[in-house]
Formats: sequence, C-alpha cells, structure tokens
Amino acid sequence: MKFLRALYACYILFWFTLLFLLFLPLLLIPILFKNTHYLTGVINRIWAHIFFTLTLFPKRIVVSKKIDRTKQYIFCPNHFSYLDIPTMGLNPVNSIFVGKNDMEKIPLFGFMYKKLHITVDRNSLKSRYATLVKSAQAVDDGKSLMIFPEGGIVSKNMPNMHRFKDGAFRIAIEKQIPIVPVSIPYNWIILPDDSLLPRLHTLKVVFHEPIKTDEMTLEKIEALKQKTFNVIDAELKRHLNEDR
Repeated sequence: MKFLRALYACYILFWFTLLFLLFLPLLLIPILFKNTHYLTGVINRIWAHIFFTLTLFPKRIVVSKKIDRTKQYIFCPNHFSYLDIPTMGLNPVNSIFVGKNDMEKIPLFGFMYKKLHITVDRNSLKSRYATLVKSAQAVDDGKSLMIFPEGGIVSKNMPNMHRFKDGAFRIAIEKQIPIVPVSIPYNWIILPDDSLLPRLHTLKVVFHEPIKTDEMTLEKIEALKQKTFNVIDAELKRHLNEDR
C-alpha cells in the first residue's frame, strides 16, 4: 500500500510540475502588467481544476449564493495540509494569497509566488507590519485576499483549529470588506502535514456566507474572529461526525 501511495505521489508531483511550467508564460502577464492582476485568480482557477482532474481527486466545491463574484472579500480557510494552497485555487472569486515566505524558496515557483502574492516572514515584526501595509494596499487596488488565519499549519490536534491571528480581521474591518469563512474538511486526511504520501479521497471546499464588517470598529476584532472560527469549526465537526 505504501508503494502505491508513493507512486501516486510521484504522479501528482509530475502533473503539478508540468502544469506549472505550461501555465508559467500566462502568469507572466499579471506580473508584467499590474492592471491585469485579476488574471492571477483566473489562471489559478483553471490550473486547479485541471490539476485536480488529472490527479484523479473527486472534488466538490460548495459556494454560498450570497457570494458576489464581482465584489471584494477576504477569504479565511482552515489550514491543515499543504494541499490547501492548490485547493484555494478553486476560489470562484479572483484573489491573491497572503502567506508565509517559505514558498519563495522553491525554484522558479518561488519567484512567481513572490511577484503575484504577498509573503510574510512571521519571525520578523518588521515583515509582519509590512505585510499588513501591502495587504491594505492590495485591497485599495481592488484585490480580494486569501489569508490562512491560523498563520500556517500549526494545529496539533486536527481537525481542531489553532487560535486565529488578528491580521485578516484587522484588514477586513479597516477596509470595511466582508470576511468569507472557508472550510476544507478532508485535506488533512488526503495529505497530512507530516507525510508526502497522499490518500485518494474526495476533496471538498465550502465557501460560506460572507460576514459583513460594515460599521465595525477594531474593538470588534475578537468577536469577528470568533464568529469566523465558529462557522468553519461547525462545518469541520459536521464532516467528522458524518465520516464516523
């Protein structure tokens, strides 16, 4: 069984690499022409659909009818697996990532990621502050953001989430744009963070109803964090109970 999973891992890596190389010329367009930033989301979405189809993952995408694909949001998904990043490529709204700078170390991919998205060194106070400034500017430029509010894969008891950080919620309140909680219930089963051997399983992502921040002040950060946490957590627990 381990041998078959290793073969499957190689198969997935092959398609990931090949599709990235094929799509790289297209990704140069929003890098070179800043006014075409929306193409980042379009290209990511096409890439993700092709990738998950070719790697044989059955996928189910649930999107709230309250999400207007022409508006701006900050998407906040749970983060239990490295598979969460390509999964968020399935986002129906054109968005960019705000995430750890670890991705910059990957040859070629790191260059693209740094140019198209916003990266942060979480060990540096200066970098964290600069990321908040860049994120706020990205919103002013008309972009939607995808931020993992746990700050990385940090939970030790999945599918229980780690405490959320403030960043995403501070930006949402300051810029008065809605938060969209996102539940990814199965990726920690498909590709655990301590293994490179995937399991074939249905991939599911749920984009919940947006939480409005109209007229909220920064004093409401904790309440907004808790509401977002509760929505995601309830969905994760529901799937866990259904699988038992």
